Amino acid sequence: MSNGWVLPDDVLRDAPAYTPRPHELADLELLLSGAYAPLTGFLTRADLASVARRGRLADGTSWPVPVTLHVPAGLVEDLDLGNPLRRAIVLADPEGAPVAMLDVTDAWPARDGMAGVGGTVRRIGDGGHGPFQRLRRTPAEVRALLPPGRVLGVIAERPLHRPQLAQIAHAARTIGAHLLVLIPVAESGSEGLPPEVLVRSVFAARDRMPPATLVAVPIARRGDEIRDALLRARVAASYGVTHLLSTGDMLSGGGLRVLVPRELAYDSRDGQWRWREDIPPRNRRLALSPAEIEDLLDRGFPLPEWHTPPAVAKELTRARPPRRHRGLVVFFTGLSGSGKSTIARGLADALRESGDRTVTLLDGDVVRRELSAGLGFGKADRDLNVRRIGWVAAEVARHRGVALCCPIAPYAQARADARAMARTAGAGFLLIHVATPIEVCEQRDRKGLYARARAGQLVGMTGVDDPYEVPTDADLVLDTSELTIEDAVQTVLHHLTETGWVEPRLQPA
Repeated sequence: MSNGWVLPDDVLRDAPAYTPRPHELADLELLLSGAYAPLTGFLTRADLASVARRGRLADGTSWPVPVTLHVPAGLVEDLDLGNPLRRAIVLADPEGAPVAMLDVTDAWPARDGMAGVGGTVRRIGDGGHGPFQRLRRTPAEVRALLPPGRVLGVIAERPLHRPQLAQIAHAARTIGAHLLVLIPVAESGSEGLPPEVLVRSVFAARDRMPPATLVAVPIARRGDEIRDALLRARVAASYGVTHLLSTGDMLSGGGLRVLVPRELAYDSRDGQWRWREDIPPRNRRLALSPAEIEDLLDRGFPLPEWHTPPAVAKELTRARPPRRHRGLVVFFTGLSGSGKSTIARGLADALRESGDRTVTLLDGDVVRRELSAGLGFGKADRDLNVRRIGWVAAEVARHRGVALCCPIAPYAQARADARAMARTAGAGFLLIHVATPIEVCEQRDRKGLYARARAGQLVGMTGVDDPYEVPTDADLVLDTSELTIEDAVQTVLHHLTETGWVEPRLQPA
């Protein structure tokens, strides 16, 4: 390996492997590229305590926030932290390809069967895969390309519409700076768009920018606005940024000056974007919010040219077609015997009759037989079963099909994971709770499951001796003790029609 840290091939081959979570993989790439300099690895306990207490590493070096890695506790048990040949972990990407080697010098218990680990990382493998690798330059490479003088940094987490482009141009002109656009390409980094779509949409606006350098950077959000802002400022500074244009939550850090732009509005008198207060109200059009832009795209309406350059609108329309042409996961959850499979089959038949959609039905019993054979009914196996269903459904929806899923899915977190997988695939997700009372489900007990559970012959029956976490985020609630199956199917179809997922002609006559 590089950087003077060489381990024998057999040590690398026998070292345990682990795929970190998305934000940890993003941190890993930033560590390997030098964007987190002076860090060379994940923080140890001493570093974490020092950062929390005084904003510095244990050696006194300034560093704003924790950069940590957690692995399964069982992975650490077989390591020998006193032996450099037996304390390595291979860190892999989601496809299992090795990315880096972690030399674990510190480990400690964490929550939920995980352990924190700290130590230096070194790249292994061929440097990564995925779209737009040519844009993933290191900070050293980027700084070598920048002209001398001031550098205005913009972290483009969303597509750049005319208001943002006008603010960027004004800021660059005011301070006389070269523009450096950092595009987040971590899976959890952008605001609802796949990374490759965000890159294409930013490039589509390039002819509307001042002279600029564009770089793809694996910046991820963690849900803590202050920490996210501090890390973004630190990363921007490592790439040579001297002035950072605020996106609403930026904080000063790393020696940067943060510029807070004034709000712009469109002046209908001459088609220019100006400071809002300089335009009479009758001539003023405010910038569209992200929600308004998404609503226009969902309904198939064009983005107005006064707000969005046509090239950017084209990329967004390609990436977010009208709902009726977009992939969708319809996820039924409910007790055994609630009617969810029967409703799903009726919905599948209705959608197939229309011919507008490719429909895949993932029935709980069929999935258990074909995809999850061998899994039991404990919580871990139930979650794994739902995760498998969610992954397959997301792949169907990624290619603009409709996936109908009807497992029991008793646990809220597993259902949330399925929703997240669909959204990551750029698809819609509709959670339908078939809330038929358990007394009715038991009366229908065709398989005799409830009777066996009540007699103590079956353990782990949802609703009897295993919990069902009632959804609080269902998009639709049905009760087949009050609705016929046909009425329930028509209720779902009506909802899909009203929300734009299917053509109106599917409504019942």
